[in-house]
Amino acid sequence: MNSDSLERTVADVAIIGAGPAGAVAAALLRKAGRSVLVLERQHFPRFSIGESLLPQSMAYLEEAGMLQAVVEAGFQHKNGAYFVYRDQTASFDFRDKHSPGWGTTYQVERAVFDDVLIRCAAAQGADVRFGHTVRAVQTGATPVLDVADEADRTYQVEARFVLDASGFGRVLPRLLNLETPTRMPARAAIFTHVRDGLALDAADRNKICVATHPERRDVWFWMIPLAGGRSSVGCVAEASFLDVQEAQRDATLRALIQQEPTLNRLIGAAPFLMPVRQIGGYAANVARLHGPGYALLGNAGEFLDPVFSSGVTIALRSAHLAAHTLNRQLDGATVDWSADYDVPLRKGIDTFRAFVERWYTGELQDIIYYPEQTPSIRRMICAVLAGYAWDESNPYVADPVRRLNALHEVCKAG
Repeated sequence: MNSDSLERTVADVAIIGAGPAGAVAAALLRKAGRSVLVLERQHFPRFSIGESLLPQSMAYLEEAGMLQAVVEAGFQHKNGAYFVYRDQTASFDFRDKHSPGWGTTYQVERAVFDDVLIRCAAAQGADVRFGHTVRAVQTGATPVLDVADEADRTYQVEARFVLDASGFGRVLPRLLNLETPTRMPARAAIFTHVRDGLALDAADRNKICVATHPERRDVWFWMIPLAGGRSSVGCVAEASFLDVQEAQRDATLRALIQQEPTLNRLIGAAPFLMPVRQIGGYAANVARLHGPGYALLGNAGEFLDPVFSSGVTIALRSAHLAAHTLNRQLDGATVDWSADYDVPLRKGIDTFRAFVERWYTGELQDIIYYPEQTPSIRRMICAVLAGYAWDESNPYVADPVRRLNALHEVCKAG
């Protein structure tokens, strides 16, 4: 069919993906009076991993007019994280941190959380279309998307700009060949939900538990208490360590949980509430985060690792930066997407990367469990763990590699 004969929808901004980045970007653009079309391949609610938010995210939800809906959704409160390795423990309260701002957040079932956010965006006037797949894109001053609905009816979307918030679907990186090798090793995660039945004093439900395997410091577990007596539990390791057939996943995760004393005490034989799922090869990167007529948000651009729950925070930060940059552009200002979006977004990503890389070498674990922690430095580390990876008043944000390396030398000498 000649493309000129296709039905055409026109919008100021087309957003690919209705996850947190897409929803927040849509809301911020609608607040500025833009017409916004959100194209989502799936139907919501749908399962997604990444259930432990960071406090930094709350400011972006508040700015997008979504805070009340999130507060009223009944999610599990979160105020920090605690780490476990053999007989060592370390607890961080995100309210006691270097950076100003929110010190609490939520641990969420993403199916519900994502649905709440996109419905807020729709209530603010975004045109949200579920079950619509972007098949092709023409970039440029007026980008055009080729879209198909579930009945395979095709149409085109003409926009003044396109934001790709497609997450692990990575629509524009695939269509435009933007993928580039990531520095992160190939890792995988297996995970499920359990009916934990925790006694009130058995664990702090307001904190995520991150436990290191007692024999392998590069293998770690998460336990995220959720509302209603459920917990999300998973194991992350090099992909080869978790290379098992689908039929073996339940037994593999159960055996791994029983090898870690704290999780075995908290979960033990608690029934799995869904078949164990696996995700692998999630670390990703792109040659650039923007181009003629488009920008990439959140996981569509780069994803590091789940260890510090940075994914949603990076996604919302990218939505905030992109929406503000794009609003200025649509108002007629000359913007520099590299200076105004790419560089500042990557600053925080690079901070998280420095922490993630040193987690797997064991250096950050040495720092976290060091018994003689200086209170001011502890608050600086806590601020990054709380998501404040863009606050350059924090030396561990301004120069994370050098500062962490020096701090590890002190801990090692001690």
